[in-house]
Amino acid sequence: MEDEITEDKLLNVGRSGIDITYERFGETELPPVLLIMGGGAQLIHWPEEFCTELVDRGLQVIRFDSRDAGRSSHMSGAPVVDMPAALAGDLATASYDLSDMAADTVGLLDALGFGSAHLVGLSMGGMIAQTMAIEYPDRVRSLTSISSRTGAPGVGDADFGAIGPLGPEPHDRQSYLDWQVRFSRATASPGFAFDEAAVAATAGRAYDRGRDQEAMMRQFVAVLASGDRTAQLNSLRVPTLVLHGADDLMCDVSGGRATAAAIPGAKLVIFEGMGHHLPRELWPTFADHITELVHLGETIA
Repeated sequence: MEDEITEDKLLNVGRSGIDITYERFGETELPPVLLIMGGGAQLIHWPEEFCTELVDRGLQVIRFDSRDAGRSSHMSGAPVVDMPAALAGDLATASYDLSDMAADTVGLLDALGFGSAHLVGLSMGGMIAQTMAIEYPDRVRSLTSISSRTGAPGVGDADFGAIGPLGPEPHDRQSYLDWQVRFSRATASPGFAFDEAAVAATAGRAYDRGRDQEAMMRQFVAVLASGDRTAQLNSLRVPTLVLHGADDLMCDVSGGRATAAAIPGAKLVIFEGMGHHLPRELWPTFADHITELVHLGETIA
């Protein structure tokens, strides 16, 4: 498979000493853009063609598996997540939080030799990018937060009425692929085409690369354990772009609005008909917005 040929792995990364699998596109002297994926997702969930859109605009792109995703380190020795307790406010089974994941990302920059980079985060990846901008402001040249939120209660909530009936993920491969298609259809963009074949193909690659239901639960609880970032976001002084779908059932558009309102000078772009995914039809538009922000960040850096 293509990802087996082009991926690389860094060992003993960051303060936690984890292994991180990554893939790089574009010339190494170009501005570096780090793509941070969401909960339960892997580097391959950033479509290669979307990465190419950014490269074609003169950027260097790095996509990677966060801890507990794909081929990076899985925290298999961590406590089993007590999800009902976590949802009720008891976070005793949280084994890490978004600060740890931000530190992993800084460690990746160190290992790749970057003093700083432009961050693009989707969903939980947006939260990691926000946390990194708060805790390591000198390492962030610009921040793009997509389909994400601030952690404030009641803001950017998921519509569990729409996704709850799907039930838990199955374990066997074909049932998992079928479930992923149903889930993706339920949370996709009503205003854009749904590519069932592409969803199934990506789900199959993700399953084979390292599908781990417990790992996804650990990431979810890490988000819960990290709290509300609104006050800290108020202190940011970094060029920021917030992209969000008006029809996002996994992270209500109020999450994007709150993120943009919290960060001074942030640009907010809301896309009608977009749900919790990156519609192919919008890839060039997303790439244009991100490239414009990167150029702004390069003039300030």
